[in-house]
Amino acid sequence: MSKAVRYRRFGGPEVLELQEIPEPHVAPGEVRVRVTAAGLNPMDWQITTQPDMAARFGITLPAGFGSDFAGVVDEVGAQATGFSIGDRVYGAAIGRSVAEFVLVKTPAAHLWRTPQGVGDEVACTLPVSGLTAVAALEAVGLRAGDTVLIGGAAGGVGVFAVQLAKLAGARVIGTASAGTFGFLRELGAEPVAYGPGLADRVRALAPEGITAATDLFGREAVETALELGVAPERISVVADGPAPPPGVRRTGALDVDPGSLERIADAIGSGAIAVPIAATFPVERIREAVTTQAARHVHGKIVITL
Repeated sequence: MSKAVRYRRFGGPEVLELQEIPEPHVAPGEVRVRVTAAGLNPMDWQITTQPDMAARFGITLPAGFGSDFAGVVDEVGAQATGFSIGDRVYGAAIGRSVAEFVLVKTPAAHLWRTPQGVGDEVACTLPVSGLTAVAALEAVGLRAGDTVLIGGAAGGVGVFAVQLAKLAGARVIGTASAGTFGFLRELGAEPVAYGPGLADRVRALAPEGITAATDLFGREAVETALELGVAPERISVVADGPAPPPGVRRTGALDVDPGSLERIADAIGSGAIAVPIAATFPVERIREAVTTQAARHVHGKIVITL
């Protein structure tokens, strides 16, 4: 038997159960990963509360939980390609990641080798958040010399977007609560409080104007950027949430080359990008972990250890 977090009805953290299930084994063409850490994303708990969203990802009840994971390949099926027993890996398996074992079909589009110098608790935070950050910046054509407004800059996607924008040579202004300002400055952003009057505060920081924007939480940064004269095609939003204004680009993790993630992992290994871990919880405390993240007051990523 093995452990996995599952749920039998839609709802909040209370529906999540740590269950004993039969230990899975590989079929031909599959590899098995012994999971050591899983990174939480807002989409994970949103799927458990929204049947329509679950259906979009092909998830039906009863279901597993989580998307991102890291660990070690410990079984390789006949005809499986690309990985060997003992390989350290990280990847994405929507609705299956918070479990002792994850089966992955090969060739694997969403399984990568973990670089030297990158621990599992960091690697497991990368797939959804890292690719979403890349997509958000690519959608606006970010380039050196831009001044970009990032809405939700202190969140799990924001910490990647801020650092990637800085590496690209852009000036970054990030919206956040006052309590996260020091944290954002350490990442290289100029923080600004969200809420009424945001456009005036951004004008004060950048009187010469901003040239691009991405909103990783809600639509406030979108409306502010439009008010400040940014062209809609240089504004992006992540896929979840209400439809954006005409011309604003809606994007997500599936819109970019998965090779982008390997470049982020290499940058982490070299020290060019830091991944702040806000909190780590053992899998037995999964409900507490989800409750903490859903409150949206964490600075960085939340990790589950197995």
